[in-house]
Amino acid sequence: MLKLPRTIRLDPSDEFVFDEVAEPGEWAVSGAFRFWTRDVSALAGKQRQAFRSGLLGLSSFGWSTLVVVTPVSAAEREAAVSLLARQLVVHLGAPDEASARAAAEEEIAFAASLCDHPENTILAVQRSIEDDGIRERFRTLKKRDDLVQHTRAFDIVALDDEDEGAVTEAVDLHALIRGPT
Repeated sequence: MLKLPRTIRLDPSDEFVFDEVAEPGEWAVSGAFRFWTRDVSALAGKQRQAFRSGLLGLSSFGWSTLVVVTPVSAAEREAAVSLLARQLVVHLGAPDEASARAAAEEEIAFAASLCDHPENTILAVQRSIEDDGIRERFRTLKKRDDLVQHTRAFDIVALDDEDEGAVTEAVDLHALIRGPT
C-alpha cells in the first residue's frame, strides 16, 4: 500500500508559529530543501521555527508542525509529484520542468519512506545544523492503548431544589464587569 504524509492541524498554533502556513489535508514533504541556499544560523523568529520543525505542504508551499500517515492512490502520488515539480519551478527557480520533476520524485520517495508506519500515525520533524549539513530527526506520535480516556474538567449537573446539600450561588456579571465601586 502506498502512503504519504498529509498535513494535519490539531490546534491553531501553526498560524502563530509560521509565516507561511499549510492548510490541513495537503500532501507534504520534509521541505529541508527550502533551506539549502540559506544561512540557517542567521534565521530568526518564524523562519527559524520553520527550519526547526516545519514540514512543507505541497499546495500552499507553507509549513505544518505535524503530518499524518495517509494511504494514497497511484494517481494521487503522481499528482503530488507534479504539484511539487510545479512549485519547485515557481517558488525556487528550478531550471526546467524535467529537472524539477526529478527532484520532486526524490522528495516524494523520501516522504513515502517516512510513512512506514500504521495509517494515522502522526509524524513530526526536528531539524538542526551540524558540521556535515542539515540533520533531520523524525518522531512518531501514536495513541497509547493503555491510556485512560479523558473526561471533561467540568460537567453540568441538574439539581432539584430539594437535593440535600445543594448550594445555590448567584453571580452578578454586570457588577463584575463594572468592577469595584
